[in-house]
Amino acid sequence: MTAKAAASPWAVFGLTAIAVFLVSVDGTIVLAAFPALRDEFAATSPARLSWVLNGYTIVYAALLVPAGRWADTTGRRRVFLAGLALFGLASALCGLAATPAWLVAARVVQAAGAAMLTPASLALILAAFPAARRAVAVSLWGAVGALAAAVGPAVGGWLVDLAGWRAVFLVNLPIVLIALWRARVRLLESRSPEPAAAPDWLGIALLIGGVGAIVLGIVEADHLALGEAAGISTAGLALLLGFVAWARGRPGAALDLSLFAEPSYGWVNAASLVFGAAFTMMFLGFFLYLTAIWHYSLTQAGLAVTPGPLAVIPVAILGGRLAGRMGHRPLLVAGGVLFALSQLWFLLALDATPDFLRHWLPRMLLGGVSVGLVLPALGAAAAARLGPRSFGAGNAANAAFRQVGSAFGAAGVVLLAGHAEAGLAEFDTVFKLLIVGGLLTALLCLPVDTRPRGSARGEAGA
Repeated sequence: MTAKAAASPWAVFGLTAIAVFLVSVDGTIVLAAFPALRDEFAATSPARLSWVLNGYTIVYAALLVPAGRWADTTGRRRVFLAGLALFGLASALCGLAATPAWLVAARVVQAAGAAMLTPASLALILAAFPAARRAVAVSLWGAVGALAAAVGPAVGGWLVDLAGWRAVFLVNLPIVLIALWRARVRLLESRSPEPAAAPDWLGIALLIGGVGAIVLGIVEADHLALGEAAGISTAGLALLLGFVAWARGRPGAALDLSLFAEPSYGWVNAASLVFGAAFTMMFLGFFLYLTAIWHYSLTQAGLAVTPGPLAVIPVAILGGRLAGRMGHRPLLVAGGVLFALSQLWFLLALDATPDFLRHWLPRMLLGGVSVGLVLPALGAAAAARLGPRSFGAGNAANAAFRQVGSAFGAAGVVLLAGHAEAGLAEFDTVFKLLIVGGLLTALLCLPVDTRPRGSARGEAGA
């Protein structure tokens, strides 16, 4: 077999999608393991244990943009393979962890590997497909990630019940090895013609410190005085503002602020931040609700959340075709509103008595349709106006915003309902926040315009 087999765009898509599926699954599969981790490390508070989730998402978010730029300039295939190998090694370290500190440290390494391969994978796809077919390819890429993130809790619940929490990490190893073997042969190298810039280590540190401090203030709000928690989060906000001052006009900054000169790109990233928080809050909240209120096993809880993900792929495929003709705004606005309605439906039927068929199933399906409309479309809308030189960095920035939102969402759920004594009142608040998240996503997407240029000009002329 020769490397020329990689000339087929769909061969490139298939190989990179495997890695994206792994990373996306890993972002949510640990949500299912959180109750088991809480039992395993009972001496550690849920707030401290939440760093198994948040340490991953924060580091992943901060490294995505530098890794995307590195992939653009150093070689997307090279960075993709290196990230995949690092992700596999860190997965093994997670599976062998003997203490929470060890597990958090291994998750940070795993996040670095994930940050390397994610933007490189999309950049490889964008480079392989002609411009006319990129909207469908990017929508499918987003659909793979959305499906993986959605089924992660179900797979995780089954694995934890079957073989313990370590299995959610060790299951990555054979898939990583197969993907490495195939990708080395099938993928062709591509890169941006621009020279590589030195990593913006100060910018990365400001991003990690800023987001980490805000999250710390949220998760520790129960254990600290209100003024102390607010002070920590305010310090985090100050660090993020410091990053903006540092990065403005600076070539090679950890986040290229010039990308936001395109108005739609800025609105899409704001919506990605909000929906990232809502998505993670929803799935972690579902697992905690099903295990704490309905007393489901992790396997039962995983099966209960499976119907929603089944709707993601067909909706995303249909949405990708529609977006190619009319842009992403209708999908994003409709999806945000449907998401809010699905969470309102959950809220109105909140009950301690299990009722899967009447109470749970139809609401999960509606939620799955909403996720299928929003999550892939956010990534596709972010990529819609990017030039070839910004494929990696631009898409990495969008994914970073979504991951930062995910950290905020996980922190919020852990604060409100992460303790073993959480009751209906706590979950009532969670679902209300989810309703707000869906409506705010729809509102932020109203100014987004990714219609084909000819269509947009035609309507403006009319």
